[in-house]
Amino acid sequence: MTDLETPVAAPRVPALRRAAPALLGYVAVRALGLLALAVWSGARGKSAYVLLTARWDSLWYARVAGGGYGYEVRLPNGDVHSDLAFFPLLPWLERLLHALTPLSYGGAGLTVALLASLAAAWGVFAVADLVHGPRAGVCAVLLWAVLPVGIVQSMAYSESLFTALAAWSLYAVLTGRWVSAGVLAALAGLTRPVGLAVVAAVWAAGVVSFVRARSAGVRDRGGEHSSGAPDDGCAPAESGAARTRRVPRVPGASSAPHAPDATEGAPAWRRGLGMLLAPVGAAVYVLWVGHRTGKGPLGYLDVQAGWRNGFDGGYAFARFVADKFTSFPSALAGAGLTVGVCLLLWLYVIGVRQGQPLPLLVYTGVVLALALCASSYFGSKPRLLMPAFPVLLPLARALADARPRRSALVTAALAVASAVYGAFWLNGSGPP
Repeated sequence: MTDLETPVAAPRVPALRRAAPALLGYVAVRALGLLALAVWSGARGKSAYVLLTARWDSLWYARVAGGGYGYEVRLPNGDVHSDLAFFPLLPWLERLLHALTPLSYGGAGLTVALLASLAAAWGVFAVADLVHGPRAGVCAVLLWAVLPVGIVQSMAYSESLFTALAAWSLYAVLTGRWVSAGVLAALAGLTRPVGLAVVAAVWAAGVVSFVRARSAGVRDRGGEHSSGAPDDGCAPAESGAARTRRVPRVPGASSAPHAPDATEGAPAWRRGLGMLLAPVGAAVYVLWVGHRTGKGPLGYLDVQAGWRNGFDGGYAFARFVADKFTSFPSALAGAGLTVGVCLLLWLYVIGVRQGQPLPLLVYTGVVLALALCASSYFGSKPRLLMPAFPVLLPLARALADARPRRSALVTAALAVASAVYGAFWLNGSGPP
């Protein structure tokens, strides 16, 4: 007989022991990728360390860490590339680590990225475990590790740091830790412009929780209950021991096994405080850029315009893909891009149909929209999509339900392919 009447606290952060298989698998995949990069780079007379720490955005971050903001490059066509486009949390951490250790700014950035990638993997596991169970959690982490551009997780870039903050903020929302969710969302907003996605997730969950709490209060005053039990907004959820317990429901959670049923019962002031804290990081930096440039609250948009970055609803990207079909073999690349975008959208729709919690759907939707609808740097889109890890949950669920031997073979093949592609990519065009 199940215990449906005893309320329990929101699930605790998954213990390291529970997440250990996922983290060990993640380390193995990333180690394979770094080994492939070292071998490939050595054969070409290049330094793998330099490729990881001193190219593209990593140089901009290191420059900000070493000398603060104020550097810009004026191109012959009139464009102005300003370091104000790069959010400050990673440079701050680089500067701190550089001051405490003998590491260079680039080396400090690489160290932060490597540690953050482990935190991100743990966060991905925590979210997937909460939604679909531990096997799906392990599979989600491995799928995130074997992404074709997974090597970026081991570069002095901000993707790993952002994904770690985003994943744990989402986990905090799903388990009713509103203040923690707000603080982590604020830090994510200091890391990348796509921090807007984390803020949107926190606000969506908060608004729904307030609406439901208000509706529940109205029903309580009217005595309108569907049963004799008090209507406290709770629903049964399956625990790790397969024992149903009564826990508060998270906004947008599905009723599927292992779906999270987190608190709406948190005090209103905690929910409100979490929502207020969430946008602080991004807002402070954007307003500071506007003040520094003298162009007001929209000054950051002018900085991005100097990089030819903007939001056009995907028109420029669609034209870019269409142009690929005008010749051969570029048509193959166009077909690949088309299939990739369709796959992402298909997986998102599956997530909706499987009842993913509302915060995950909002977060993923915003990340996909910002990445696919940006008007420039089309080669960056694969890495810009990397933080959208919830889109992998349907695949992780399918992989977890498959036979263990088949799952292992698929994962191993993807890990090898990712390692080889990452080494090839980083020795070539790489992530702009």
